[in-house]
Amino acid sequence: MASFMIRWLVAMLFAANLAAAQVAVDPERTSISDGWWTLEVAVGLDQITPYRVFTLDEPRRLIIDVEGASFGDLDASTLLSGDRAAAVRFGPLRPGWSRMVVDLAEPLMIAQASMTAVGDGVDLTIVLERATPESFAANAGAPPDPGWDVITGFDPKVAQELAQSEDFVVVIDPGHGGIDSGAVRGGIKESDLMLLMATELAVMLKAQDGVQAVLTRDQDIFVPLSARMTLAREVSADLLISLHADALEEDDARGAAVYTLSVGGGSAAAQRSVERHERGDLLAGVDLDAADDRIATALMDLARAETGPEARRIADALVASMQGQGVLLNSNPRREGQFTVLTAADFPSILIEAGFLSNAQDRAVLATPEGRARIARAIRDTVVLLAR
Repeated sequence: MASFMIRWLVAMLFAANLAAAQVAVDPERTSISDGWWTLEVAVGLDQITPYRVFTLDEPRRLIIDVEGASFGDLDASTLLSGDRAAAVRFGPLRPGWSRMVVDLAEPLMIAQASMTAVGDGVDLTIVLERATPESFAANAGAPPDPGWDVITGFDPKVAQELAQSEDFVVVIDPGHGGIDSGAVRGGIKESDLMLLMATELAVMLKAQDGVQAVLTRDQDIFVPLSARMTLAREVSADLLISLHADALEEDDARGAAVYTLSVGGGSAAAQRSVERHERGDLLAGVDLDAADDRIATALMDLARAETGPEARRIADALVASMQGQGVLLNSNPRREGQFTVLTAADFPSILIEAGFLSNAQDRAVLATPEGRARIARAIRDTVVLLAR
């Protein structure tokens, strides 16, 4: 890990005079290609900027974080050349940072990571060499960086005030975000739609006496699942509501559904939904070993004797409220699944599938303010009853 931290510190020193302007990425100087026994990743930038690189195991991935850069002009389909990299994806990670994730087809260790001047810009070059599975696993892992997984932009004073407030605090969690767009159908990203819906819901809830609403993200950034739960804990949430929209290969499934935590394995359909929504941490390069440790710690606290039944009562009430507001419900509107955001033992949590983006009619409804408002009003009415 020391070598990773050295790269991090050196990059920070190089960036001492970094301008505040956004860092441009040059597609012509950006590539992922095989060498004789190596894999080389080159990222062309217009200026020096902080970065960090590391590998993760299970599955094997190379992670490249760059401050101030946007990878939006890159075309993933043209970047790969060779067989050692299986896939690549990129997107915003957190405020001011973007991430590139390269899936590795074989164990490859970082041999070199450097930023060198090229004309008016710089090239970030990472060279990986072949390694044994054992040595790769031993050297994989995110470099320690206190605060990296903390949700930035949330005022600790506000968190403290909310935690001490007698108001009913609702944490609204717009699913996905940043590098993880969730389902995409008909030109609509689940991450964008849920952020819009969460913002509208927060305004509606804040207008109620004795109710406070907090978003786990208020922009298009990636927030790890564990960090979403941490924020809810910091504000002493009375309820966490995670907002999603589903998508299937078939287009006939329709309607909203509300999930609570499954004590057992849950149905096969519920498990597939969990896998669809929670692949984001893997896709975005989260250190899954560390995340598992945090989740295991939460599960050690099994104080769900109260929060589990309470979440189920809330979900039942919400389904009834949705029906009263004219929300089209799925044929199976009350479901259970093992979603990470539902595992907290210290506050009740529910996950709402607002509809199916794979269905054109659901998609059209959710694209309208009134379609979203019906669900928001149902949530508002349920929360008001809870807050009394």
